[in-house]
Amino acid sequence: MRVSNRFIILLLLPATALYFLFFLVPTLQALVYSLYDWSGFGAAPVFIGLRNFRELLNDRVFWTSMGNTIGILVIGGVVIFGLAFVMTMMISSGIRGKKFFRSIIFLPNIIAVIALTTLWGYMYTPRTGLFAAVFTALGLTELARFPWLGPDTIFIAMMIAIVWAEVGFYLVLLLAGMDKIPPDFYESAKLDGASDFQQFRHITVPLLSDVISIGMVLWAIHALKIFEFPFSFTGLEPNPSSYTVAVYLYILGFGQRQPIYRLGYATAVGVMLLLAVILIVLLLRRVTRREVYQY
Repeated sequence: MRVSNRFIILLLLPATALYFLFFLVPTLQALVYSLYDWSGFGAAPVFIGLRNFRELLNDRVFWTSMGNTIGILVIGGVVIFGLAFVMTMMISSGIRGKKFFRSIIFLPNIIAVIALTTLWGYMYTPRTGLFAAVFTALGLTELARFPWLGPDTIFIAMMIAIVWAEVGFYLVLLLAGMDKIPPDFYESAKLDGASDFQQFRHITVPLLSDVISIGMVLWAIHALKIFEFPFSFTGLEPNPSSYTVAVYLYILGFGQRQPIYRLGYATAVGVMLLLAVILIVLLLRRVTRREVYQY
């Protein structure tokens, strides 16, 4: 037993060392740098204590980006999981071409994000975009002129694109969990007269509780730190209306066309984002904790 424990510890050492080097050490450094006024280049950092965090409390752009991030997390999560459940019910109901539909819905997950944002940018383009052409053909000229990429609507337009891109992953996750449920349960339920919806509610959902919990945690982490999609969605100059916390952090640290180089302040934003991720993940794990079903 002693030899076995030593061998296990020896195998864990490389992964533990990498985790310590590339996660814990940078996290501790970020906590330190968030207490400094530092551009990241040139002059030495100046210790200012909690001034960066006090500035965040009155930073309207930060709270806008935080609101957008929470909106993606909550609204996007509800829509994504709702669609994933509906599609799971439809695909698992015995429809033909199950693998084909699953592959088509999952397809956006294997395409580069920049390609997806370019596609949706074309679809939203007024007059020449796909939506404008469809609405014009249907005689809906007012909808054809709708400013999808305007300051007041760009976040909604981006949310639609994010839901479309992400729902396939969680659909495949739920379908993979369903494939492990013994078919005997469904056969017994059918003999007792249970409808498809009742089977889904009383058999599928309880037995997928662990998969749902993992999926919610994965979505929470992804939504809170989402960067590539909103950053590339509006081109080289992201619209502040579409900022997420990760995008605002990057712009503070490096700027757009005009450098900003407020790395100390950007690090404070990163610390707030890390705390939000930890808090929400712990909350989700607490809320989704249920009795483990053995089958």
